[in-house]
Amino acid sequence: MDAALTAARAGLVSCHSCHLLVRPPAGGAEAMEHAACPRCGAALHSRKPDSLGRTWAYLITAMIFYVPAMALPIMTTTTTFGGARKDTVLSGVYYLLTTGMWPLAAIVFFASVVVPVLKIVILVLLLVTSRQGGDWRRLDRARLYRLTEAVGRWSMVDVYVVTILVALVRLQALAIVEAEQGAVFFAAVVVLTMFAARSFDPRLIWDQRSDATP
Repeated sequence: MDAALTAARAGLVSCHSCHLLVRPPAGGAEAMEHAACPRCGAALHSRKPDSLGRTWAYLITAMIFYVPAMALPIMTTTTTFGGARKDTVLSGVYYLLTTGMWPLAAIVFFASVVVPVLKIVILVLLLVTSRQGGDWRRLDRARLYRLTEAVGRWSMVDVYVVTILVALVRLQALAIVEAEQGAVFFAAVVVLTMFAARSFDPRLIWDQRSDATP
């Protein structure tokens, strides 16, 4: 599989936007900095510029934000009888479980805990192994990257759940649900992990250490 002809080995560059194969301009790295796709006009790069560094930056910020996202209340529920309840993600999951709403508890737990942690762990693994180079389980690492992209779309599920709960409860006029600081940090974690996944160049998985261009 490694012996297959690639765009890089053929002396071509694949456009990130329209995937047109383009022969890079003469003049070396300086000319390449200003190269653009002749079809769509997007900037051309053999690999995403500073892919590993930018992915690490997004990922570390996401890991820092994940702590307050889990520790701070994500929503406050105030009933018409005057009672107020603040819930973090985990206390909300526990409340849903103890009140018999285990399917909703499972959705919130999966979207709030499993998906973000899974994405962070996979991206850290990809970053470390890509930096080291070598051919360790390349196909499996490529599959993990695709898994990261696939599960990423489910990261916002619990934010949607909070939004729907807010709308429904307000319509019923039985209580008031307000999003808290934890929801802001959690939304930031979702966005940052999405940026991290987009910044990572999966072609680095297939590059040999000698010709890797992170």
